[in-house]
Amino acid sequence: MARNQIVAVERLILTVRGQRVILASDLAAIYGVETRALNQAVKRNADRFPPDFAFRLSRAEAGALLRSRSQSVILKRGQNIKYAPLAFTEHGAVMAATVLNSPRAVQMSIFVVRAFLRLRAWVAGQAELSERLAKLEQRVGAHDHELKAIIRAIRELVQPPASPRRRIGFRAG
Repeated sequence: MARNQIVAVERLILTVRGQRVILASDLAAIYGVETRALNQAVKRNADRFPPDFAFRLSRAEAGALLRSRSQSVILKRGQNIKYAPLAFTEHGAVMAATVLNSPRAVQMSIFVVRAFLRLRAWVAGQAELSERLAKLEQRVGAHDHELKAIIRAIRELVQPPASPRRRIGFRAG
């Protein structure tokens, strides 16, 4: 059950401005509160949310994210973006759980942190794989030149010897 919850939270984590974040509406749903209540708690405790914990998306970012997540292009009544949503980093999501003072928020913050950790491990694995591929590519590149030289030498050995040249001059006989 816990693994399913972590995977469900992982799907809500997005990359914005080069940071992994979760939107306020998704975080509020996870913590079992209304988005409005989460936003009010953040506003009341603004000193606990520096820009590296939470930031407001620009209208363009919010529009692009909502379009990419929505199957329908036409928004239903009341779903217009009046205010650009807040985006919470891993630390901001944990801080949000502490300011909400809800048992569910504290319990679910564990799943949020684990989801961020799994994504971080996955990204690190991708970086390691990319590094290994680059090393392999360099190794093959150096061998490629050597292999071509070996193939050229083998072809020279396989070619029949050139017919002997006719000598110039008189032949006895």
